[in-house]
Amino acid sequence: MSIADKAGTFLLGDRAVKRMGYGAMQLAGPHVFGPPKDPAAAVAVLREAVASGVNHIDTADFYGPHVTNQLIREALHPYAEDLTLVTKVGAVRGADASWNPAQSPAELTQAVHDNLRNLGLDVLDVVNLRVWGNMNSPSDESIEQAFTALAELQHQGFIRHLGVSNVTAAQVRQAQGIAKVVCVQNHFNLTHRADESLIAELGREGIAYVPFFPLGGFTPLQSQTLSSVAARLEASPLCVALAWLLQRAPNILLIPGTSSLAHLRENLSASELTLAPALLAELDALVEVG
Repeated sequence: MSIADKAGTFLLGDRAVKRMGYGAMQLAGPHVFGPPKDPAAAVAVLREAVASGVNHIDTADFYGPHVTNQLIREALHPYAEDLTLVTKVGAVRGADASWNPAQSPAELTQAVHDNLRNLGLDVLDVVNLRVWGNMNSPSDESIEQAFTALAELQHQGFIRHLGVSNVTAAQVRQAQGIAKVVCVQNHFNLTHRADESLIAELGREGIAYVPFFPLGGFTPLQSQTLSSVAARLEASPLCVALAWLLQRAPNILLIPGTSSLAHLRENLSASELTLAPALLAELDALVEVG
């Protein structure tokens, strides 16, 4: 049994994926722009993740842009039959490294074809519509036109499954009225828990919830309580934060990212960590004390 197996599995559409996955964003250069300083090290991290049993990799062609998808292709193509690649569309990068919305049908179509080309695929396993909202928090705009455009690309055979990212519960329901949604990717972690009720609702429907910034994003989670729990378990605080997510709900799939082999192994070790009820209660209380 691989270390990723110990986190269990969940169905992402018709794809059985390990609940401990890998996010490729940090393989690009600084600020997720340009190539990495050491491309060979990035390739090594991807190969180590798969060798450790990871079969769910999250990416986007606007990481770099194009950089992470090209690294994934270099490292892993031809892909293992059980490897599920999940990508996002809905944004582009400016020449100044800015993040900009790209939500029109034409822009989404171009993005899907960019992902296919750079990943070396004929069909994308899962495509998330990354709704712009307020960059890292959702707003209430309609997603009908954008999600309908992706549903049409799915009908044409370029996409197997669809998901949504950075969305409200109402936007999830709007998407479900257009095409089947297999996953929701939103901001959620130990101290950012706005989606508790949405996670439970999705779980009842058999839909995966994939938290982005599971470790706090570009600023890692920091808490005296988290550090105290980690010290008693002889684990790192970030490993404990991932283990807490795995125990929070069975439909949560993790995609922590790193460009370091050491950090990759640390993240994967959360699959083996079980938090006793008393420790869970300490961590659960964090949201109440800020």
